[in-house]
Amino acid sequence: MKVKKRNNCQIFFGNNSLDELNSFVLSNPNRKIFVLVDENTLKFCYLKIKKLDCLVDSNLIIIKCGERNKNIFTAIKIWDELTTKGADRNSLLINLGGGVITDIGGFAAATFKRGIDFINVPTTLLAQVDAGIGGKTGIDFVSANNLIYKNQVGIIKFPTAVFAYPFFLSTLSKSEFLSGFAELVKHSLIADKSYWELLKCSFNKSSVYFNKWQLENIIQTSIEIKDQIVERDPLEVGIRKSLNFGHTIGHAVESCSLAHDKSPLTHGRAVAIGMICESFISNKISGLPKKDLEEIVIYLRKWFPKYNLNKKKYPELIELMKNDKKNEKNHISFSLLSKIGKCVVNQTCEESLIIESFNFYFQISSKIK
Repeated sequence: MKVKKRNNCQIFFGNNSLDELNSFVLSNPNRKIFVLVDENTLKFCYLKIKKLDCLVDSNLIIIKCGERNKNIFTAIKIWDELTTKGADRNSLLINLGGGVITDIGGFAAATFKRGIDFINVPTTLLAQVDAGIGGKTGIDFVSANNLIYKNQVGIIKFPTAVFAYPFFLSTLSKSEFLSGFAELVKHSLIADKSYWELLKCSFNKSSVYFNKWQLENIIQTSIEIKDQIVERDPLEVGIRKSLNFGHTIGHAVESCSLAHDKSPLTHGRAVAIGMICESFISNKISGLPKKDLEEIVIYLRKWFPKYNLNKKKYPELIELMKNDKKNEKNHISFSLLSKIGKCVVNQTCEESLIIESFNFYFQISSKIK
């Protein structure tokens, strides 16, 4: 399946995507090819593509895996390897991996010698439906007081193409699969109630994975929802902000977890917490009916384990949110729900209501057995 070309980026999804990747790269010969992987994709995914004709003379760049390595030091390593291995402005970087790889790889490519082409080959559900498409690239920033700000430094730069190969999802753990699933839920809540109903019916507790037909159709639906939103607002001045639902609080929780937890939360699990809290705020200020709030909470509680949202960390969470890149005029900005399937952007509220939403999550989490 090929999604229509938008923002000069073609998106390929399906079992023939690697063949499409091969043809796409070979169509522009005589340039140096670089493949960026982390330790996981080197082990589980690289073997699937290394024998492609287009990669016979490619150069491999390996970085450490995990969000904690999505920083300036890793970006410097990528720039250094591109430099020492002779990359020029006509070179191509292929980012093979999850959201960390597509974020930092895109950022490194977009800034190296003022920009070289890059392709994303997303290998996780999260990257295939969200991080690997849409053109957002970036790294996390650690401040002088050791707070970690998610994606604080970056640029919007679209890949020349995206190739999403479903087989790679079979390599994921349950927690990584669920991390991507949170973004599927987000897409349904902000844009398509019928998609929400489909997810509720298709994904049941007896099996963490969809069957092959369900999964491919669901991924295609999410890709199209995000792609259509990005086409309308590529620079995130309006409707694209709806994709941030759950992320204002979710990013703060994820950053706090990165700083303090031995085993940090996955992005999706943090966003699930954010969606519960922001659905609570939506009920208070943007008209989300109580029955919709309860439906959302019950569904997300079903899939994402409880997390100890420590009350001692509330001030740190607020401080992180105050520096969120989406804020304007010193107000913490939210994208909230008016009902399931409809999102309103540029919403603000008092800090006391944000704290109330944390307490709401704490209370409902304490009831999870």
